[in-house]
Amino acid sequence: MSRIGKKPIPIPDKTKVTFKDGVVTVQGKNGTLSQAVHNDVELKIEKDVVQVFPVKQDRKTVALQGMMRSILGSMVIGVSQGFERVLEINGIGYRAETKGKSIVFNLGYSHPIDFPLPEGISATVEKNNVVKLAGIDKQLLGQTAAQIRQLRPPEPYKGKGIKYAEEHIIRKAGKTGTK
Repeated sequence: MSRIGKKPIPIPDKTKVTFKDGVVTVQGKNGTLSQAVHNDVELKIEKDVVQVFPVKQDRKTVALQGMMRSILGSMVIGVSQGFERVLEINGIGYRAETKGKSIVFNLGYSHPIDFPLPEGISATVEKNNVVKLAGIDKQLLGQTAAQIRQLRPPEPYKGKGIKYAEEHIIRKAGKTGTK
């Protein structure tokens, strides 16, 4: 049984949830998000709470219930509060700057890397080495942060590269000379 799927989703003030033709739409002060709902899951929308119910009680359907509840919860939080992801750039000469709707990275390669931001994601760069990404779609924000991290993943010896702010890099000892 899915414990997450059974929890109701509270709807904050100034947020509207509608369900029509298998698509749920959430509108809030930050924007609008839509998501198709699987046929094996039913939604019950009341004035300040949304609940997700499985159509039948088998393993797959209960798993879909939990997944759909998590997605809907993230949509409600996204349109009411928004999400933010922070990336840190470590390394001598490594830096970033915003130019219009893209970020330009200097990461030790022979050329700067121009990373265009997808629609709905905004970025700010602080102190040339802290990139803050913000948006209402949690999945798109996480995907964008992962793509930026892939430009230069942190290496284990000196810790140089792009890492998440909350990420801890396990460092390795370098070579030691024999005496």
